[in-house]
Formats: sequence, C-alpha cells, structure tokens
Amino acid sequence: MDINLFHHFPPDAEVLARLDSIDHKQNLILKNQEKQMAAIDDLQAAVAAEDTVIDSAVTLLNGIPALIAAAGVDPAKLTALQTDIQTRTASLAAAVLVGTPTPTTTAPPVTPPAAATAAKAATTP
Repeated sequence: MDINLFHHFPPDAEVLARLDSIDHKQNLILKNQEKQMAAIDDLQAAVAAEDTVIDSAVTLLNGIPALIAAAGVDPAKLTALQTDIQTRTASLAAAVLVGTPTPTTTAPPVTPPAAATAAKAATTP
C-alpha cells in the first residue's frame, strides 16, 4: 500500500525570497568547500615534496660515514670529501633558511561580535 502526501502552497514572495537566500548560501558553502579541497590538495603535494627533500637530506647524512671510510687516509680524497660535505651543508642550510617562514605578529583574538560581523559580511552578496 502506498500513501502519497503532497503539500501545495501558493507562490508567496517571502517564501520564494527565503528559498533563494537558502540556495545562495548553499552555493557559497559549495564554492568554499571546493576552494578548501583545492587548498588541501596543494598542501598534500607540498608535504610530499618536503618529504622527498627530507629523505634526500637523511640519505646524505647517513652516507657520510661510508664516504669517509671510502676516502681512507688519502689526503686528496679527504679534501674532496670535505669540500663536497661543506658544499652540500651550505646548500641544505640555504634551503632550510628559504623554507623557514619569518615570524609574524599574532592577530588579536576574535571576539563573538567580530565573528558575527565577519560571518554576515561573508554571506552578503
């Protein structure tokens, strides 16, 4: 047994305006969600790239004892190894410095009235 119940209402301007407002807000939410997902994807890619750099640095550091052992006591090989280590250390230090953000001043805390004002401004077309 199927029971179907239909509600019909005459097109009221106020109701239609509210439905339009709800539709607009829903579209804003979807648009912001897409932006956030893109930002998360970008962040995941940046983390993966950072992991690759870190893994390379770890491999370099873990390989130094083997390089020293391979150089033995040959002064030319030791000098070349020392130069290579110093060059790579400087390169790594420069990369870390470039990737380290400059400290910024903290923003003042957000009060409930300020948050309400910002939320209202974000939803106003």
